[in-house]
Amino acid sequence: MQKEPRLSEAKQRLLEIQRRGGLAPAAPAASEAKRRSRETPSPLSLAQEQVWRLDQIAAKHAPLHNESITIHRHGPCDLAALEAGLAEIVRRHEIWRTTFELVDGQPVQIVHHAPATFKLPVADLTTLPECDREKTALDLATQDASRPFDLKHGPLFRARLVSLDDARHRLYLTAHQCIVDGITVFDIFPSELTTLYESFAAGKPSPLPPLETQYADFADWQRQTVIGEALDKQLSYWQDRLAGDLPTLPWPNQGARPAQQTFRGALHPFKLTQELTESLRELGRREGATLFMILLAGLAALLHRYTRQPDIVVGTLAPSGRKQNAYQRLMGYFLNPVALRTNLSGDPSFSSLLSQTREVTLSAISNDDVPLQLIAERLHLVPDSSRSLFFTVALSVAPAVPQLPSGWSMTYMDVESGGARWDLYLELNDRPGGMIGRAQYNPDLFTTASITQTLEDLQSLLEKIVADPAQRIGAKIS
Repeated sequence: MQKEPRLSEAKQRLLEIQRRGGLAPAAPAASEAKRRSRETPSPLSLAQEQVWRLDQIAAKHAPLHNESITIHRHGPCDLAALEAGLAEIVRRHEIWRTTFELVDGQPVQIVHHAPATFKLPVADLTTLPECDREKTALDLATQDASRPFDLKHGPLFRARLVSLDDARHRLYLTAHQCIVDGITVFDIFPSELTTLYESFAAGKPSPLPPLETQYADFADWQRQTVIGEALDKQLSYWQDRLAGDLPTLPWPNQGARPAQQTFRGALHPFKLTQELTESLRELGRREGATLFMILLAGLAALLHRYTRQPDIVVGTLAPSGRKQNAYQRLMGYFLNPVALRTNLSGDPSFSSLLSQTREVTLSAISNDDVPLQLIAERLHLVPDSSRSLFFTVALSVAPAVPQLPSGWSMTYMDVESGGARWDLYLELNDRPGGMIGRAQYNPDLFTTASITQTLEDLQSLLEKIVADPAQRIGAKIS
């Protein structure tokens, strides 16, 4: 057996961080925790600006940046405590009372004063026939999720409480990506909201410690840090990594697609069994890889089998902004899309492909501050209006959902906005009963049947991989 190349100490550390599903905090420098003056507007972060600019073009087609989650309350619901909790979150996190305007041709953040109260829209469905309540609740949530946001006037999130009966209540939340990321919606928001609710319902004050920094401080710090030599070093990495003729994935439909990207989206939930998930974890332990790396290698192998293309680029969302200790518990958009390019020529074994995927992923994480648009400018790429930059298929493993207090739970794939940033985006979440996921896809390119078949093919391929990692990736799926 060929010996795996030894990783550098830095990449070994990154591997351990990825395996734990988080980011290790760096020691904060004095400049990180410094709060900037609010007398002048703050700049947008690098990745946030790319979301804002894409929204100016794409939002007229579909609300591709609307993200929705559902917080479930099991048992009695104290509306006053819930509203007080939401008001406190808006007060704590400036980004949730921020809008965006153009000043001298550049977008800036406008932070507004915190409202004294928060009025939560409530839909009481208890008088409807029980068979109609679920559909009515989902219809209300979908209406909220599919409406575009006004980035200039705000607010940039919507919340609605729906009561199905005395013991079943749902808080549907939809927010624009300019103010949320995975850590925000999977961890910080549900953790803070339920903690505040429990305290306020008991007549106690907020137990949450004050925030020393805000998202605007991060954006300002990043703009002062990712410049000059630091920026050029990362750009040089991507220039080398993405050099040459970049592959265009001729899938689906043999590459046929609308002349203009439509950004329409639909959701298709799916699940990987607990047995398969455990087998993938065990494979990762043996091969020194994370679940994300195994899934990425499996997806790249599947796309190779579909297209016979040896050069595959799949995207992911790197939590680049959360590497600094000072910004770990802030809500906001800290993600940056990165392009992960793998070479599948020569029909390698899956183990060999996984080794390459590990190196590609860790190298990308080390250079994940640079927006794709800046990389495209460095490479002198001419954008194609029919597709997104660098990749059309993306994959991510969502952050773990924290243990919420008794009587609370969260789901995240039940409401559709009608928009999608990429042709196909697979997001998975590792749960005790197996991995659950959602496929967000463009219905102008895929049918529901083709998405179902793709997910079945991916699961079949992963099952064969864990049974025999030494098999060649060019083997037939069935």
